[in-house]
Amino acid sequence: MSKRAVCLLSGGLDSTTSLAIAQSEGFEVYALSFRYGQRHSIELEKAASFAKLRSVTRHVILDIDLRSFGGSALTADIPVPKGHSVEDISTGIPITYVPARNTIFLSFALGWAEVLGAQDIFVGVNAMDYSGYPDCRPEYIAAFEHLGNLATQAGVEGHQRLKIRAPLVKMTKADIIRKGMELGVDFAETTSCYDPGPTGAPCKQCDSCLLRAKGFSEVGIADPLDAKFK
Repeated sequence: MSKRAVCLLSGGLDSTTSLAIAQSEGFEVYALSFRYGQRHSIELEKAASFAKLRSVTRHVILDIDLRSFGGSALTADIPVPKGHSVEDISTGIPITYVPARNTIFLSFALGWAEVLGAQDIFVGVNAMDYSGYPDCRPEYIAAFEHLGNLATQAGVEGHQRLKIRAPLVKMTKADIIRKGMELGVDFAETTSCYDPGPTGAPCKQCDSCLLRAKGFSEVGIADPLDAKFK
């Protein structure tokens, strides 16, 4: 039987590259996305398109409603911050942080991985060019991996040793873009914006847009997404 992996897939630049890395390492990929009450659905459209394009074994979109709790500009009627400098982005935890989101997502991924007999979960978190989110740090990933091996029948009985793989965690956005290009990721078919327009056009002002622009600038190429909205 081929080795299986569950890959969290948002349709963004990071998660698509992370999934491509999993495939390049020979994993049979099961992609997992969430309709969690986020501000827009364009990321799920991109995730579904990417999963189909990459011929993943199965792509599941789960419905959970984090708007019931709110607490974030992505899940409540709170304006998305815009116009920061890139230097300001890494200062503090921004209001776009969704409380415990990665823990929730990884918990679902953990359950599916145990059912599949998969030992590997891929997540596209990044601790270099990131917006100060506490659940994107290497120590968080290590802690969740430890929890996963304590919390599952497979881990306790020794049938499998869970590994949370965060291949982008120590890469800059520019590094991620280079890696994705190497693996054939079409970044024109990804989305990063926290507050896109009705057609999916990025706002160009939110933190995520600024970090994406910084990455492409450092690589020295134009963001292929821009050509779609000229």
